[in-house]
Amino acid sequence: MNVIGVGVDLVDLERIARLLANRGDQAMQRFFTDDERAYLATRPEATGHAAARIAAKEAVYKALQSLPGARGVGWREIEVTRNGDGRPAIRLHGLAAELAARNGGLIVQISLTHSATAAGAVAVIGTG
Repeated sequence: MNVIGVGVDLVDLERIARLLANRGDQAMQRFFTDDERAYLATRPEATGHAAARIAAKEAVYKALQSLPGARGVGWREIEVTRNGDGRPAIRLHGLAAELAARNGGLIVQISLTHSATAAGAVAVIGTG
């Protein structure tokens, strides 16, 4: 893979817990796609999973910044999914998908983690 961008992000779980407690559905609608919200609804303690997804979106956004026009990419245009074996994967929508197509079909690799206090993500974007 020819790497064209790398992004990393770390999110405090307490901050996300407060966001979800104070803004609930409004925050869920702003940050997550329908499928992501459905996944989070299945988690008994969703804060860590939500924080990891926010970190992933921010890491992918940062990795995309090497491409012209990427500053306009929104939260729901980067979706965290799972591939066939359960590992996290990224699906791009809207402007993010257009940028990927314009640049030869980008490959997005993502790694997520979370502890009792923080969630983090690393994204690597490249071409095949």
